Amino acid sequence: MSASERAGREVAEALARDLDAHFEKLVTTYEHRVFGFALNLVGDRPAAEELAQETFVAAYRALCGYGPERRRELSPRAWLYAIVLNRVRNRARSPARRTLSLDERCGASLAADPREQPAAVVERRESAEALRAALGRLALKYRAPVVLRHVDGRSYAEIAAMLGRPAGTIKAEVHRGLAQLRKELRRSEA
Repeated sequence: MSASERAGREVAEALARDLDAHFEKLVTTYEHRVFGFALNLVGDRPAAEELAQETFVAAYRALCGYGPERRRELSPRAWLYAIVLNRVRNRARSPARRTLSLDERCGASLAADPREQPAAVVERRESAEALRAALGRLALKYRAPVVLRHVDGRSYAEIAAMLGRPAGTIKAEVHRGLAQLRKELRRSEA
């Protein structure tokens, strides 16, 4: 069992014992991962922050309705990712939120190291922004599996369980998503 899996078991066990006393542990354990996943899906820092907050509010409400045994059997990280993904899908259906914006500040932290040459910092920032923009143009059907596989480092089996689809379908979606991502990146370079 990996350290991440052990942490998930500990959080689930604590939530089963006392939800109100240990909910903060769930938030502190997963807040950065939830935010990072949301950011990679929507490409906009303020929207990702809002999604992360909505996710934990929805999680608390759902956990209030779960009994101790159901909380104990929970896989918190996968469950929270599923909530984020559902929230992103809901936003995609809303016409007012259909476009994705780039966060101008996303690469600002790259320049924090004074030993780096400014040209390298600018080039990396532009590359990161181009990648985030291309990722944002992928259909959510492909974006979520690509982010889970190549940004979050999840296995195909884990992604399949999170998204409720067969592992073979996930492999195909990752492959197609990467092909579309390459095509988008080539198009933006031209």
